[in-house]
Amino acid sequence: MCDRSNHRPPVLQQRGHPGVMDLLLSFISLKQILKNNGGNIKSRYYTHPSREHLYSLRGKGQGLKPPLGLRMSLPAPMFSRNDVSIWSILKKCIGMELSKIAMPVIFNEPLSFLQRLTEYMEHTYLIHQANTSTDSIQRMKCVAAFAVSAVASQWERTGKPFNPLLGETYELIREDLGFRWVSEQVSHHPPVSAFHAEGLKDDFLFHGSIYPKLKFWGKSVEAEPRGIITLELPKHNEAYTWTNPTCCVHNIIVGQLWIEQYGNVEVINHKTGERCSLTFKSCGLFGKELHKVEGYILDKSKKKICAIYGKWTECLYTVDPATFDLHKKADKKSAEEKKGNKQVCGWVACGDLVPGAETVQVIPGSELIWRISPRPDNSAQYYAFSTFAMQLNELEDDMKESLPTTDCRLRPDIRALESGDIDLASAEKKRLEEKQRVARKNRSKSSEDWKTRWFHQGPNPHNGGQDWLYSGGYWNRNYSQLPDIY
Repeated sequence: MCDRSNHRPPVLQQRGHPGVMDLLLSFISLKQILKNNGGNIKSRYYTHPSREHLYSLRGKGQGLKPPLGLRMSLPAPMFSRNDVSIWSILKKCIGMELSKIAMPVIFNEPLSFLQRLTEYMEHTYLIHQANTSTDSIQRMKCVAAFAVSAVASQWERTGKPFNPLLGETYELIREDLGFRWVSEQVSHHPPVSAFHAEGLKDDFLFHGSIYPKLKFWGKSVEAEPRGIITLELPKHNEAYTWTNPTCCVHNIIVGQLWIEQYGNVEVINHKTGERCSLTFKSCGLFGKELHKVEGYILDKSKKKICAIYGKWTECLYTVDPATFDLHKKADKKSAEEKKGNKQVCGWVACGDLVPGAETVQVIPGSELIWRISPRPDNSAQYYAFSTFAMQLNELEDDMKESLPTTDCRLRPDIRALESGDIDLASAEKKRLEEKQRVARKNRSKSSEDWKTRWFHQGPNPHNGGQDWLYSGGYWNRNYSQLPDIY
């Protein structure tokens, strides 16, 4: 349980980067201090007649330029949530599993959780960098950075994605990033989302299933994204597995809203026996540890090969483990001396400090392996979306002919919210939820079991854990006999 009744949160800086779940995920929004004029803002696009993918890296760890032809904003800005009584909604939910509670649409962002999961792929270039390396330790650095980057989009994302309907799917093809993705909601109670991505040059497979457990603890919401994440690099005959850290959203009723990720994440190379053991730090008494990630890459004999440190909201570095340990000792000694001299600042004083553009103290001799790309200037108007997130629900006319009828882009409640029609979004959300309840009741009467279309349950081929695996066939575009879920 992540509630800290006696702690004040540090006052967080407002920054222009895509901070995620991640999962993951700030999975639920209960308060957003954000105002807008409620007016309509037309979408702005990069356009190019040939729509060729002419992109280049902006420097190591900087990600890719926005793809030509894809939108850079949503059809309408988000609504203000200031006048909504949060407590009247949540006071009956303490200790309950939030995925079973129907929340007002005002708390949603215009994406399904399946689309939110796709944000794992925003930093796919790290996978490509791993593939080009001939050294397994260098590959582990890239894979570990990819695992951390997968949760970076949760930063300041306080909107709750729509719960996927049973049988809902989502696909995404990004030629500029070199992958295609398909996901399916394979279970409703408990909610389970399965996904499978592959490199367009058959250079990697990335797959997994997520069982998000969300609980409300009175002052905070805790999201535990259970499930196995797997990355396979066929060129090197390697498979990596890991799980995501826990996400906690604090002060959802009163005070400055803030998010932290905490817990241990272990990335395992099942071929070499090497592993990267990372610790996502909890906030700590004075907020000094907030967002920090640190750990070591170990060989199969558990010898420290290199250290990794940084923040999941900003960047990651690697350095020699001996240098890192000396730095930690010196940092600890300095903190103790300041404490002895009573120079440690309190909550208010710490919050008043204005950090620089980057708040990670770089140790001499360090190598940068990942840095977050800045969010667009209009991000605050559009649910704190990154450029990548802005494009996830885009629906072009030529896409409608090839998409299955179960794709998230065709969900009327999400489309209505994205367009700024909150009344229609609310009505459609209620209609779809009721339709799903009726369908479940009818299956129960007929003793009919739900059959997934694109995934099947089975053991993970690398660690034997319970998983959902891709059955194949989605990209053949045979979408006959799909369920009518919308």
